[in-house]
Amino acid sequence: MDISGNTVFIPGSTSGIGLALALELHARGNKVIVGGRRAELLARIAAEHPGIDTVRIDTGDAGSIAAAAAQVLADHPDLNVLVTMAGIMRTEDWHDPATFLATAEATVTTNVLGPIRLVAAFVEHLRTRPDATIMTVSSGLAFTPLKATPSYNASKAAIHMLSESVRLQLADTSVKVVELVPPSVRTALLPGQEDNEHAMPLDEFVTEAVGLIESRPDAKEIQVERVKFLRYGEARGDYDQVVAALNDTDPHGK
Repeated sequence: MDISGNTVFIPGSTSGIGLALALELHARGNKVIVGGRRAELLARIAAEHPGIDTVRIDTGDAGSIAAAAAQVLADHPDLNVLVTMAGIMRTEDWHDPATFLATAEATVTTNVLGPIRLVAAFVEHLRTRPDATIMTVSSGLAFTPLKATPSYNASKAAIHMLSESVRLQLADTSVKVVELVPPSVRTALLPGQEDNEHAMPLDEFVTEAVGLIESRPDAKEIQVERVKFLRYGEARGDYDQVVAALNDTDPHGK
């Protein structure tokens, strides 16, 4: 993926990693369309950052995805990058189905069906562009589980394998599939995460991730150095120790 000159749609980018990435890509000379559920946040982003367009989208709703895709493609026929950023992360207690089932279903709907539906809505258009990218967003927790978030971990593992598989299928097209693999980052994804000293500062993550996109335009995965502890535990042979360390140091893992 080239670092500039693109038209980029990022659903799920009204806060956190998504918004920080949107602003950085905008500053790098890309046309950026921010997508999100809350109209007031979209209006604020558009007002504070002239040149960024916005569209309302709920990636947990198939109809909303279809409507937003139609709007984006009508307004931006040169769109060539889709970043499937939107996702939710919630704690669950699997001792009692009454406490976790609804959360697990919502997580899978947003984090797995959402990206699948987004790709389905845009892939035919992206194939018409001479240089296009689908950027999926998994997590270090796709490779090392956080005890408190089983469905989130599983959803991100699904995104990793989906990315690997779709990349193989689209290898005969102009569409690249790139997987962004964040570690824990100081955002509001979980309560208290913004102040978690073990999480990576947001600005540091985005700076390093965008630097990797720029320096490795053909990369299949964008891995900041900090996520490699989680990403490669099994390959290094210290998986059990990594699982223990993660769940000992993260307040949500206890």
